[in-house]
Formats: sequence, structure tokens, C-alpha cells
Amino acid sequence: MNILLQESADILKEYFGERLDKMVVERAVFGLFFSGVKLSTGHGGLCFTPVKEIPEAVCCPSSAKAMPLSGKLGGRSVKSYLDDLSHANILRKTLAIATLNALSACYWEENKNLEYKIETDVDSFDVMEVPQDKKSVVIGALVPMLKKLIAADADFKVLEMDSRTLKGKELEHFAPAKDANMYLPDSDLDVITGVTILNDTLPDLLAMCKSGADILVTGPTAGMIPDAFFKRGVTVMGGIFVTKPDELLDVISEGGSGYHFFGKSAERIVIYNK
Repeated sequence: MNILLQESADILKEYFGERLDKMVVERAVFGLFFSGVKLSTGHGGLCFTPVKEIPEAVCCPSSAKAMPLSGKLGGRSVKSYLDDLSHANILRKTLAIATLNALSACYWEENKNLEYKIETDVDSFDVMEVPQDKKSVVIGALVPMLKKLIAADADFKVLEMDSRTLKGKELEHFAPAKDANMYLPDSDLDVITGVTILNDTLPDLLAMCKSGADILVTGPTAGMIPDAFFKRGVTVMGGIFVTKPDELLDVISEGGSGYHFFGKSAERIVIYNK
């Protein structure tokens, strides 16, 4: 299992203890852009939907194989979902991460004396300062950060698996994702999409980062307790806190994205390593 997910799940399992036995996932939804869950505690969580990772789902038999639990997702125990954090089926893993995020929200609601600081209704891109005369790396087509770096005339690379996700001046800074080891060791600011948590590339990426670099891991997928991430050099995490789970799940089931739920059924959060 991804060590970041394993350590995060272990912390939450230890904290909730026997209470976890009684928790179930009441609703689970796959959306075009995001997938999400609502727990029996009333808390919700999201994860990026990896549509490109299931190209084999083109007919009934292969589609059923891609998500064998359809029709049986509601009512499954939280423990069963957490077990799927290491599952080879990417869609089961997607809902497992959404469950981990929902459980993190429950944890935060009960714990006010945290070793880190959480701010709500704040955009993680806004809190990151562009280093002058130094290099930066963006992993993923994180458009708001790319615009900020371009406006600052920064020296940066954007690492992407698909250059078609970039436009105009963004393309001038493109580098293949496989070349991360060429750029991260010299970068003072690293902004990394939370999707790297889902595809298990984040642990290796963090190991490549320069000691002392400012590292932001951000996106709805990254809305979980940060302990395992901070231990490996991450300085800031950006995620979401679901305020109206049912409303949010309805929106994503209709193809909704962040523009449709931010400030309505979910709030942006920024988590700082004190």
C-alpha cells in the first residue's frame, strides 16, 4: 500500500478504535470529475475520478469488472472501504480515499488541539509565495498556479503526462512527468496535484524534492490528515471540507466540478505544518 495512505489510515483507526466498527458508508457516488461518499456520522469526502485509468470499461462485461460492487456500495462498513486503499481496482481505491477524507473530517471536528493549523475558505494557491530567482515545479495542470507563476515571470517547469492539458504560454514550460528527477532536486517551490496520492506516485516524488523546499500537495483528493505528508517534507496541504454531503454528492453525480460546489456544499481548506 502507498505508505502515505497506510500511515494516515492507521492513525485514524487507532483514534476511532471500536467506534469504527459501527460506521458505514451511507452513500457512494462516482462522478465524471470527482467521486465521493457520505458516512453514517454525517461527514463527506471526495477523490478525483480516474476516468482515463479504466479504458477497458467499454462493454457490459468489462464495465462490470471495472466496478464489481455497483448496487452494493451503500451500507458497506467504513473498515471495508479502508481495506480498499491497497486494492488493485482503481475505482475501489478511489472510494477508499474519499472515505479516508470523510473520516479525516470527523477527526478534525472532534479534535481542536492539533499539531497543525487549518484555515477554511482559503485557496491553497494564494498562500504559496513564488520564490524570486529560484526554480519551481508544478506537477499536474494546476491552472491557477500556472497563471500565478507566468504572471511572476518565474523560472518553472510543469510536469504532465499529457501536454494537451496545457495551453498557450503554459506549454513553454512543459516537461514530461517521467523527468521529475531532473527538476525536483533543484526546485525551491513544488506544487503537486493530489491525484499523485491516488496513483501512488507521491511517495517517490517527495523523496526527490530538495531539502527545505516549500511543498504544496493540493486538490480534493488531498483533504486528509496531513501527518504522514508533513513527516516527508510537505509544508502545506490544500483540500476541501464537505459541509453538505448529500448536496455535494448530487452535484458530482451530475458531472459537477469544484466550480459547482465550492462555497455551496464544500469549503476549501489549507493545512499548515506549524
